Parts: sequence; C-alpha cells; structure tokens
Amino acid sequence: MHKGFASNYRIVLLATGVCAAFTAIGARLVDLHVIDRANLIRHVDRVRETFAVQPARRGDILDTRGHVLATSRTLIVLGLDPQMVRPADRARFPELARLLKLPLAEIEAAADRKTRMVRSDPDDPESPLVERTVQYVKLSDTVEESAYEQIQALGIRALTASREYARIYPNNALASHLIGYINKENVAAAGLEAFADFYLRGQDGWRESEKDGLRRELPQFRTRDVPATDGFSVVLSIDSFIQQMVEEELAAIASKFNPKKATIVVSDAKSGFLLALGNYPTFDLNAYNVAPLDTQRNVAITDQLDPGSTFKIVASAGAIEEGLVSPQTRLDCSNETILYQGRTLRFMREDHPAQHPLSVREIIAKSSNRGTTQLAMRLGDRKFYDYARAFGFSEPSGFPFGGEIPGTLHAPDKWSGIDITRIPSGYSISATPIQIHYAMGVIASGGELMRPQLIREVRDARGETVYTFGGVARRRVIGPRTAESMARMLQAVVSPEGTAGAIAIPGYQLAGKTGTARKLIDGRYSDSHHVGSFSGFFPASQPRVVITVIVDEARLPGGADAYGSKVAAPSFRTLAEKLIAYLDIKQVEEVRPPRTFAALEGGRR
Repeated sequence: MHKGFASNYRIVLLATGVCAAFTAIGARLVDLHVIDRANLIRHVDRVRETFAVQPARRGDILDTRGHVLATSRTLIVLGLDPQMVRPADRARFPELARLLKLPLAEIEAAADRKTRMVRSDPDDPESPLVERTVQYVKLSDTVEESAYEQIQALGIRALTASREYARIYPNNALASHLIGYINKENVAAAGLEAFADFYLRGQDGWRESEKDGLRRELPQFRTRDVPATDGFSVVLSIDSFIQQMVEEELAAIASKFNPKKATIVVSDAKSGFLLALGNYPTFDLNAYNVAPLDTQRNVAITDQLDPGSTFKIVASAGAIEEGLVSPQTRLDCSNETILYQGRTLRFMREDHPAQHPLSVREIIAKSSNRGTTQLAMRLGDRKFYDYARAFGFSEPSGFPFGGEIPGTLHAPDKWSGIDITRIPSGYSISATPIQIHYAMGVIASGGELMRPQLIREVRDARGETVYTFGGVARRRVIGPRTAESMARMLQAVVSPEGTAGAIAIPGYQLAGKTGTARKLIDGRYSDSHHVGSFSGFFPASQPRVVITVIVDEARLPGGADAYGSKVAAPSFRTLAEKLIAYLDIKQVEEVRPPRTFAALEGGRR
C-alpha cells in the first residue's frame, strides 16, 4: 500500500472515532438533560431531601391525688460526624467529655473513625470487604436537656442531636401489675400502658427539608414542619398511699407464710373504683426485661381458684331475696345426709360442726357447709345457678385489661349428682380474685354488681380535663334490704361467735367472710394445700371500703391448716386500721335489730 494512502486512512479512522465518541457523548447528554431529565431531577431531590420524625411525648400516668406513677423523661441522642471535625472542635473535646461523663480518648477515637470495612453484600457473609466512609458515630443516648444546652454552647459543628423520650417508673414495683410497661421496641406491652395507649401515645410530628453536600440541613428549604402532639395524661383511681399499704402487707404475708402467691384488692364500696391492687410475687417496672414472666402475671384476673366459703354469700343472699328464709330462720345442721329431689345426698365435710339448729345468721357466722347447702337447695338448682351468675361468677368482671379468665361454673344440666352439696360452699367452681372481690362488693354497694374501674379522668398536655369516668353498675343482683340484712350477718363473722372474731375493731363494724378451700392436687382435694381468704367491707352499716385478701398455699409452722381466719383475716384488719386513720373513717354507733323468736326448721329443736 502506498505510504500516503495509509497515513490518510489512519487520519480518517481517527477522525471517525473522535466523531463517534462525541456523538455518543452528545447522545448521552441529550438523554440525561432531555429524555431522562425528569427522573434525574427526582433522584437529586431524593438525595437532597431529609425527613426527620419529631417524636411525641407520651402522657403521664397519675394516681388519684396527682402523684406520678409513669412519666417520660426527655433524652438527647448525641452523635458525631468524623468528616466534619475541625481543629477548633478538637480543642473543645475535653469539655465535651466532662459534660458527657465519657473518657476523652473515646471521643477522640470517634473523631478519628473516618472509614470502616464492611461486606460488599450485607446479606452474604462471604462477600469481599470494602471501605466505607463513616458519617455518624453515636456518643450517648442519655443526654439530659440541661447538659445538652451546655454542649450546644461549645459550638462543635460536627455534633448531631435528636430528641427522644425514655419511659420511667418513679416508684419501681409499685402497682406494677396495673401500670404495665413500654418495652424496648417502644411498644405498650402490658397493663394500663397498653389499655390506655390511645390516650397516652400522642401523635409524632415530622420535618421535611433539604441538605447540602455535607449533609447539613438547609432550613431555608424546609418544605413541611408538622409539630408533634404530646399524649394525654391518665389519672387513675389508685391511691399511691393505699397501694403502698397493700404491697407492704403482701411483703409481710410473704415473709410470714412463704405462700405460692397472694393477692389483695381494695375498692370503693359504692362506685367500684379500685383504690389498690397488688400481687405477690411482683416485679420492678424499670427492669421488666430481667424479671421472670411468672412474676409479671396479674394473678388477680388471670388465675382461678376454688373460692371456698367466701362463695356462701350467694346462697344466703339468694334465699333471703326470694323470701324463702330470714336471718332468724333456723335449719338443722346436725345430720350428715339430706333427701333432695328424691335422692339421699351426703353433705360435705363440716369444718365447723353444730349439733343443734343454726339460724341463717349463725350459718354465715360459723361458716356451716350443711346450712349453706340447704339454703341453695331451697332455691333449687336453676335459681341458685342464676344467682351465682348474677353475682358475677363464670363471666369476665369487665376489668379493663386483657387476659381476664372468666372462671368456671357449669350449668345445672351438667352437674354431677353431688354438685349441689359442693358448689354452695365454693367447691366444684373456680373464680378469680377480682370476681370474689366484686361479688362481696354487691353487698357493700347495696345490691349492685359494679364494674372494676381504674381510670378517673384523662387530661390533655395542658392539664385540662377532657374525659371523666364514673362508677358503672353492671346490674342489680339483690335489693337494698337484702343487702342490709347480709351486711348485718357478715358483721357477725367478725364477732366472738364468728370465724374471724379475732380481727374485730371496736366501733368500726367490720363485715366479711372467711374462706378456706382445699386445693385439687392430682385429681384429689389435698389436706395440706389450701387457699385462705377473707373478703369484706366496713363500716357494715355505711360501707366505705371493700378489701379482699387471698393467700395461696401459705406454709404454717408444723404444717397447720392455712385457714383464711389465720392467713388472710389478720391482713384485712391491718389494712382496715391503716385505712381508718388515712381516710378518717369515723366510728359508727351500733344499731342492733329487735330480738325476735325464730321458727324451727329442719325437724329438730
């Protein structure tokens, strides 16, 4: 080939290549600036955009007197951008370390952490390591507002901060089974925290703006700024002082009897509002994550037991309400068997035998199984069952939290041949402590079954009341006159003739019922495993407070039977004495009913 031709060919080829390259570049520029312009603009906007959530402050939980039970402490999460650290910033690091209570070396190490090695594919542990720029290192997530103001004054531009709220419980374990807690994922996980979350949580805000090449916010380009709406505060009916009394008494029970578990419930007699509720064992709300799950269970609503003799108020109240007996009516309680509906049935074992007729008042005072069974028989299976249901057994009490167990009471068509001799004395039936408590509350309220109430009012962030709640009667169970008669008879329980005479407080008309139930162990009722209880109220003629004490498997010296009169009634008296002083309950003059002659019933005089 001719030398000149070859040289011209190269020139043409080179020129063609250059033209092709410029054509490709031009085409790409057209694609970027014309065809794909809109998509690129959206991408740049996304890169420049910054979206920050402004967390709402969760509302407080207060007791009835305004004492804080749960609150949210404001904390600052402080971080450092190593890429923005200036020499002038480093000079202020010693003061920053002092304010954060951190070693100076730790802050300097954070400032020097410019890069880090990470896997190119986070999901593949075998992928090669690549170097990435570090743009944020957390220094502390517990900076108080006061300390942060001093940190801001240092003028360290490399620092970044965000506001968060930490849930704290100032009283640790106080009312833990009622209050509940916020878990590590900031989710309301239990108790009132979960139940009232709608009121408490508030509404987070957010801020949309733009950032420069150094990831700094450009306030002048802020497009939307929606402030957070703080949550409402919830005021409970719980009184911290009464709650403290209850938990101190539970600790005393635990120390003295080493029970499997125990529960105490205190409520207002007329409204049904809870004044205190405590369980043993308990747990610290600020350390819920290390507390055994078994200690976090609110056994007052989740655990069922045979109510024992506290259930005897059902048959007696029903028989009086129906006009079948009066408090003075006498029944033969000496026989071991009875003829009922054409069958001869054997009574339950009698812990308090009587060889002479007992009045209905004495049947209650002495806790006679035989007498109570006869009262239920007078009502008949169906009507007795209906009264038991009316008193709230075998259905949820309406306690505001989830997880409530309804208990067990089978309908009469499913009863065995001997159930009519067992159920009236609180066997062959299961109930929760809260059901037992509010069944006794029927007598104290004048005949109405009240719903357990816990929230008195809801307040907004300014402290203004926005919702109020009152007592709620679920239904009328017995008339006021029957309730008054029952109150007088229950007062006899706390007298020299009754099963709890030792707890009497002269002048204050204590009324209530002891209960001792043998536990079902391996299919048989045990003589060494008991649930002891006492449920009552005072003053009997003008009820103010209802108290229920239940002790499961108390251990007495020498293996003695854990009767309710021994393990529960004394705690009732202790709490009654404290509440008399705290609530300034005055003595009530004793009014005795006129003496009457009672008719003999049951075949013996």
